[in-house]
Amino acid sequence: SNIKKFHQKQLQNSRFMESEGDVISGQLFRAIERVGIYVPGGTASYPSSVLMNAIPAILAGVEEVIMVTPARNGENIKPILSVAADIAGVDKIYKIGGTQAIAALAYGTETIPAVDKIVGPGNAYVAAAKSLVYGDVGIDMIAGPSEVAIIADETASPTFVAADLIAQAEHDMNARTFLISTSENLLAKTAIELENQCAVLPRKEIATASLKSKSAMIYVPSLEAAFELSNKLAPEHLEIQLADPLSYLGKVKNAGSVFLGHYTPEAIGDYYAGPNHVLPTSGTAKFSSGLSVDDFIKKTTFIYYTKQAL
Repeated sequence: SNIKKFHQKQLQNSRFMESEGDVISGQLFRAIERVGIYVPGGTASYPSSVLMNAIPAILAGVEEVIMVTPARNGENIKPILSVAADIAGVDKIYKIGGTQAIAALAYGTETIPAVDKIVGPGNAYVAAAKSLVYGDVGIDMIAGPSEVAIIADETASPTFVAADLIAQAEHDMNARTFLISTSENLLAKTAIELENQCAVLPRKEIATASLKSKSAMIYVPSLEAAFELSNKLAPEHLEIQLADPLSYLGKVKNAGSVFLGHYTPEAIGDYYAGPNHVLPTSGTAKFSSGLSVDDFIKKTTFIYYTKQAL
């Protein structure tokens, strides 16, 4: 319901932009007719991925939403994904995954109808397949490994900061995490917390690999320098763990989604709060946005001139 409520407010109506008797112009907002949602079925398989992709599409007015997801042992898909699809309003589910699923959605088969746009996360092969079919169909984005940057001062909790870094690192060995701080004390204490928390983590090997090879803890002399660095990184997720976080929101130029304060972990946005968790990665937040109702809408301009106006 939180996801639906947030995305409902993104809807726009067709409108006249200019209307002066002899000259009329405007925009028609029309939903894409058929959309395909790719949902991973491996270790990183989340019902939230179904909800985040399907709910905005259905709110936009997409006529048919098709979901593809790999079957376990060639037989079943995870029941929780079926339940999420039912809640969200998905029309059909096909038990297929990988690059062949992207090809099937893009070009159609005897069983699976071709769609107009493909959305949803996947591994490197799925991302590559989406890039190959782009142009024949629309896609949401080419998603790289997930990432978080945390800007923190001395008021931040090392325990919380470390937990949020680990929550990202355990996604994938290639996940990227950055801690940018004006406090050397916080950096030192967070390093200790990372070691302690990783020691008891079920996905310890994945998180540790990410933290050792794809992450950085960076001391900066001022918060101005912190935001300058963050805007260059253009992170998928940006946490602002400062004493007065809202006053710094205006300094954010490039980020997929922003999490403000000491009590707003990335996980609350990934699973509960309502804003979409399908976000631009690898610096692409400099020119693109997270998934929204707009991704399922086409805008057609219209013009009318009378003989006199022409």
